[in-house]
This record gives sequence, C-alpha cells and structure tokens, in this order.
Amino acid sequence: MKKVFLAVVLFIATSASIQAQLLKIGVKAGVNFANQTGDDTDAPGVNKEGITSYHAGLVAEIKLLDKLALQPELLYSTTGASYKFDGVSEDIKNELGYLSIPVMAKFYLTDSFSLEVGPQASFLLSEKDNVELGDAETFEFGVNAGLGFKITKNLFVQGRYGLGLTEASKNADVKNSTIQLSAGFMF
Repeated sequence: MKKVFLAVVLFIATSASIQAQLLKIGVKAGVNFANQTGDDTDAPGVNKEGITSYHAGLVAEIKLLDKLALQPELLYSTTGASYKFDGVSEDIKNELGYLSIPVMAKFYLTDSFSLEVGPQASFLLSEKDNVELGDAETFEFGVNAGLGFKITKNLFVQGRYGLGLTEASKNADVKNSTIQLSAGFMF
C-alpha cells in the first residue's frame, strides 16, 4: 500500500512539474501607436493622424518544442485615428475599443529572444468619437508580427505590428494598423 501511495504522489508531483514547464500564465500591458489605412483615409482635404492608446490583458505561453511555443492572449486594446477636414475647425478622433484575441507562434532564436507571428480576432466593445459616427464593424480580423525578449525568467517585453485585414468601418474603406510595445510578467 505504501508503494502504491508513493507511486501516486510521485506521479502527481511529476505531472505538476511537467505542466509548470509547458504552460505559463501571465499579464501584459503597453502602449499602442494606432492609425487607420485605406482609400478613404487618403481623400483630398482630409488630414489623418495616428493616436496613442493602450492595451492590457492576460497572456499564456504553451511550450510545444524546445524552440517553439504558442502564445494566446486576451487583451483589451484601443485603436483608431484622428481626422481633420479642410474648412472644418473641429478634429474627429475615432477611438475603437476591442476585445482582441491574438494567437502568436513564438520561434525562439535564443533562450531569451523570440520572433512572433500569428492571427488576431477582435470584437468591438466601444466606439468613442466626438461626432457619433457609430459606423464601426463589430468584428475585425488581422495579422501580427513582432519580437519578444525575456529580461528574466518571468519578466518580458514585446514589440509588435498588427494589420487589420477586414474593414473597421461599415461606411468607409478603413483598416486598423497598430504598433504595440508591451511589458509583461509570467507567473
């Protein structure tokens, strides 16, 4: 009986140790340098500028191979742009808040440095603008690519470019484009 009990305890301890090495959960937050691209953003008499916003949320890392991991994330992220029209004194700032779900493949070039690429699905949660446009699409699909660096075993930084592949607006040819700089902590 003692041998069976010892075997069960060793099995559970080994399983917990293996899971801890294969799955890490954490948090991340950072700054977005967002803009919008498309034919309607380059119209004559329209001056467009990017906005600075933020993102924050949960992150996981699932180790698949020695140099390959999968990093799904659940983020609140804001994007958009600011528009000024010739002859109009007031700027229009369009800020879109999304629940974003990127799933990044991480290729470790060294033990600390990684190349990251993957798709992203985003669901519109809020639309803030000063003229009540109310024309944002409720779903956006995009792709991301970037670099990551582990400062310590638990602390990391990332830089990423995200490009929306679907329209961000129901009434205009506009797509989101975002540069994200993040810092995070894995538990």
